Amino acid sequence: MSKENFNEKLIALLKTEPRFVDDAGELIPAAVRDHAWRLDHGLIRLLLTDKEIKAKFFDDIEAHWIFNHNTFINYITHKNFLANSYTQFRNKIGLNIDEKFLPERGEVALVWPYKDCVLEGGQTREEEKRKEIFFNEILAQDEINRMFDPKVLTNWKRHTADGEQRVCDIKRDENGAIRENLIVKGNNLIALHSLKKQFRGQVKLIYIDPPYNTGNDSFGYNDNFNHSGWLTFMRNRLEIARELLTSDGSIYVQLDYNEAHYCKVLMDEIFGRENFQREVIWDISVLSGYKTLTKNWIRGHETLLFYSKMPDFYFNKLTVPHDEKYLARFDKVDENGERYFDGRGKRRYLRDVIKKGKAIGDVWSDIMSFQQLPTSKEKLDFDTQKTEALLNRIISAATQEGDLVLDFFSGSGTTAAVAHKLKRHWIAIEQLEDQINIFLKRLPNVINGDSSGISKQVNWQGGGDFIYCELLKYNQAYMDKIQAARSSEELVTLWQDIAENSFLNWYVNPEMPEEAVNDFIAIDDVETQKHLLAVLLDKNQLYVNLSEIEDADFDVSEEDKALNKAFYGSATTDI
Repeated sequence: MSKENFNEKLIALLKTEPRFVDDAGELIPAAVRDHAWRLDHGLIRLLLTDKEIKAKFFDDIEAHWIFNHNTFINYITHKNFLANSYTQFRNKIGLNIDEKFLPERGEVALVWPYKDCVLEGGQTREEEKRKEIFFNEILAQDEINRMFDPKVLTNWKRHTADGEQRVCDIKRDENGAIRENLIVKGNNLIALHSLKKQFRGQVKLIYIDPPYNTGNDSFGYNDNFNHSGWLTFMRNRLEIARELLTSDGSIYVQLDYNEAHYCKVLMDEIFGRENFQREVIWDISVLSGYKTLTKNWIRGHETLLFYSKMPDFYFNKLTVPHDEKYLARFDKVDENGERYFDGRGKRRYLRDVIKKGKAIGDVWSDIMSFQQLPTSKEKLDFDTQKTEALLNRIISAATQEGDLVLDFFSGSGTTAAVAHKLKRHWIAIEQLEDQINIFLKRLPNVINGDSSGISKQVNWQGGGDFIYCELLKYNQAYMDKIQAARSSEELVTLWQDIAENSFLNWYVNPEMPEEAVNDFIAIDDVETQKHLLAVLLDKNQLYVNLSEIEDADFDVSEEDKALNKAFYGSATTDI
């Protein structure tokens, strides 16, 4: 085949990927080069579909095809690659950086330090002053793989209307998919990777309310990352979140002005700008009010970034009743006594308008922020900003009964409560003990038919159940003990235990010289001492890997071994 024909074939193949073409359908070479440099799996899979293209850009090494990205990038950068393309000439005029014309990219790139890294595990309040550790995706792949290996699940409990029960089995549908409502306690990034084998491509809706990066998060997350750290933190989680979505699934991310605009560009990159659907504005002016007299406009809204996984996504168009002011316009009466409005010579009847309702826009001013859940027999009495009405609208628009909803910043459990009342399946992930305690009071109330939130609106009568489980702690157990300690003496004893029995960071000397202990005691500030001990622990060993479930050192019970096998669906040693 001539080079000209090969070029045509390659260009035609690359144009089948929406990320690589502009609005006019022309190829954007810079976008292709960018994905080639990142060894994008989608690009590699595309190139492997054609035998001749595969032979040109891949090396066969002992029956393994290795992508020669340098050869590919050099080829598509050559001046003759798009010699007959209008795009080449159109992109030759304009500003350039490092000899690359800006129009060649066709998109905005969000770049920050450590973008190509994964944050070490942790990110809880007790670690907010530590220097974040970043693992480069190429240089530290072993560390990342170890962090993302599936983890042993323990402390299984099933919650039903009859109370807490043992978990004896894992319910699955006729296709083998798990059909349980599930709350997992543990670091959400690690938990998501533990769930990915069983739930990849099965989640219809993801709603998250992540830390806003303000330093004022009342729930105790580390909500004060530096800007680069926050972006890496979110990128790590959003990438695995996309894998979990169904092809027609969608995601809503709720933020305020601190990071919403940066997250928008980040999500353009992860989900594709073509899959950005709406920026929903939630009016929370009742919340903001006159709390502070600032020399500025009073803050009155939050932002929900709404993306789909693919252009063809599920959406149930919701309506609300028209307001009385609008309905008052229907002031004419015909010969049959029906009321109507005569607009441009065409009658619109009141009965039809009332029946059809008003389509909901992307500014939501009809949902109150903050609700106080009524005191229950379990003494559940607390405020939650994310009202059930807000989640009701999102879940009702994005899912149908029986669909799976995921919230991996679960907090007090509003997403799970609403999903349960709407007869959806749900998965919630939460790390903080205080939030878990609220969740484990709130959801049993839902099962027993509580009357709060949307219950009356949807005629909720109770029912259903859910499973609670935890990632089996290893170093996380030491982290808990560090936070619970009250004196230097307790911490020194704990330090000795850590040195002998835990996984330490690679740069930490496991020995405890007497002078080091004396220096530690001399600090004479328990909180500073706690922080120093927390730094010692390898955050990639917060939990026990599933591959180590048979290791006697971890003392996993036979019951937990059986449940992990039932959950993960195969022999644990093969996972």
